[in-house]
Amino acid sequence: MKPAPFDYVDPRTVDEALDHLSRHGDEAKVLAGGQSLAPMLNFRLARPAVLVDINRVAGLDGVTESSGALRVGALVRQRQLERTLDRRFPLLTAGLGLVGHTAIRVRGTVGGSIAHADPAAELPALLACYDGVVVTRGRRGERSIAAAEFFLGPLMTALAADELLVETRWPVPTPGTGWGLHEVARRHGDFALVGAAALVTLSDGKVARARVAVFGCGATPTLAAVEAALAGCAPTRIPPAGGAHLDGPSAERCRRPGGAVIARCR
Repeated sequence: MKPAPFDYVDPRTVDEALDHLSRHGDEAKVLAGGQSLAPMLNFRLARPAVLVDINRVAGLDGVTESSGALRVGALVRQRQLERTLDRRFPLLTAGLGLVGHTAIRVRGTVGGSIAHADPAAELPALLACYDGVVVTRGRRGERSIAAAEFFLGPLMTALAADELLVETRWPVPTPGTGWGLHEVARRHGDFALVGAAALVTLSDGKVARARVAVFGCGATPTLAAVEAALAGCAPTRIPPAGGAHLDGPSAERCRRPGGAVIARCR
């Protein structure tokens, strides 16, 4: 299949990209890696009047660290980040390895996956698990949006039509933090049927802080009810993961992987 007709623009600066987004609003779509958008265009699930290609926008492809967080530019390729991360980010490294296949990660961007907000995708869940932040820029200025507030529903975010996602920030885990990741898919590279990621910090042999994200079975990646239930538990006495805030069959499907991944964090 072929996309519906659209106009193509190729900005070179963030300000130029924002000009196009301000002018066209909901009629525009941003193209980064294209691993999600291109199939939607071909199947005509997306019919933008204008395609704003940001691949040659300067300053969006850096990976730096400041103020205790890893700052990842919107155009950083998933494979690039996967090969850049050090041993302080084992969960993010493992999660990136589950995103599609290597060829997809070579082209797909971290920012694009976050902005797309597919509830079965790994990166939105990982950002929520890290309690990360999305940085956006628009004509009204720059915003820093917590992941818990950024993901509103399937393919829905707090990103305004005239804003551009410019960066994601991933806090460096504190010492004593363990991690776990469990995903069920029909085959490697497929979207997850259900998955769970966890960062758990122990103090005096008990859970001092837990951040859990379940994906593939709800509208957004965060399962906050699990976190409250784990506070003060010993790792060997973790209760089954809760899913009370999810309705229907998805609730039961989310409990087992959520509980299993927390129990594996040591």
